[in-house]
Amino acid sequence: MGLHDLKPPRGMKHSKKRVGRGQGSGQGKTAGRGHKGAKSRSGFHFKRGFEGGQMPLHRRLPKRGFTNIFKKDYAVVNLSDLERFDNGATVDEAALRQAGLVKGRNDGIKVLGNGKLSKKLTVSATKFSATAKSAIEAAGGTVQEIQ
Repeated sequence: MGLHDLKPPRGMKHSKKRVGRGQGSGQGKTAGRGHKGAKSRSGFHFKRGFEGGQMPLHRRLPKRGFTNIFKKDYAVVNLSDLERFDNGATVDEAALRQAGLVKGRNDGIKVLGNGKLSKKLTVSATKFSATAKSAIEAAGGTVQEIQ
């Protein structure tokens, strides 16, 4: 069996409906669009969420809360993630990006105390949790908070 032998299943392909080609075609006059109304006009398209004139769902539902535009979005790195670096290494944003631990745009990096750290590292990040800070210092490393 070769590519030249492949055929679509029976009934899968059917010819395109040729509309507006006279009364004898069966799709003449209104060309299958019915009489009058928005859908019969050229250039018509529904707006997103249009429900036939009924009040759309996104307007029927109550609105609650707000979005804080000043919210800081930190990339989160755990102590268990820092274990992959060599002993005595300096871990900063560039090193974390190269290791694939931080991706995309962020307002900074926060180190959390999830996991164990056995290596002496110099870690510089925007924020540290209290457990992460104590664990890094207990392993003999140093913590540098940058702004």
